[in-house]
Amino acid sequence: MVCDNMVATLNPSFLNHIYLFSFLFMPSNILFRQLFDEKTWTYSYLVGDTNTWSALIIDPVLDQVDRDLKLTSELWLTLTHIFDTHIHADHITGSGVLRERTWAKIAMGMGAAVAQPDILLADNEVIKVGSIEVRSFATPGHTDGCTSYLIEDMIFTGDTLLIRKTGRTDFQQWSPVKLYQSITKLYTLPDATRVYPGHDYQWLTMSTIGEEKLYNTRMRSDTSVEELTETMHRLKLEYPKYIDIALPANMKLGIMSSDSTGTQW
Repeated sequence: MVCDNMVATLNPSFLNHIYLFSFLFMPSNILFRQLFDEKTWTYSYLVGDTNTWSALIIDPVLDQVDRDLKLTSELWLTLTHIFDTHIHADHITGSGVLRERTWAKIAMGMGAAVAQPDILLADNEVIKVGSIEVRSFATPGHTDGCTSYLIEDMIFTGDTLLIRKTGRTDFQQWSPVKLYQSITKLYTLPDATRVYPGHDYQWLTMSTIGEEKLYNTRMRSDTSVEELTETMHRLKLEYPKYIDIALPANMKLGIMSSDSTGTQW
């Protein structure tokens, strides 16, 4: 069960079902599904508008494209927009393949250096998907191009703000100072705003801004920029398992090319 006043947890046995539902106080026109890729611990999010039957997906995973299209069809939705929060280093995005198969438009933040997204979003820009408004929040720090997306009272934070943690800042255009500024901006949202991250490694599915301001182990609301910087420098994290494959692939939106040496990114 998912509750607004506590961090939601998920029994691992349910992950094989792949559909993680959250219907908390949704406006009547919104269909919402939280989806999980078990291999990379990645969350994707499908948001549909029942007024127009348009839909968007946030941070799709290449290996789950068929799953996502099947669910979109089952819900009678038409995928019109694809939002990536940043250039991922831990999985290959499904954005390019989804665009090829649906003609949906890919949207990313201004700082994302990738090949041919359809829409580059500045900070505080609004895109309408049917009758749903998606507002962009430039949230660099984990990468320069990190962008969070606000829909109603839900903020999709990618790898910037996680549940009780933050994204790492030890590779790929990292900056703990920028991360501090970005999370400080997110903390100006109402405390009841629900936080949906790009990953979780403890079977947690959501949090709230209010909870993270109080309990985030790396950056609470009273944490200083010096404290966060020191915390991030002390972390001894493993080199991302898929980074050498994922980064070059995601620079091309996950689309493979072929030459005389064979298929490559």
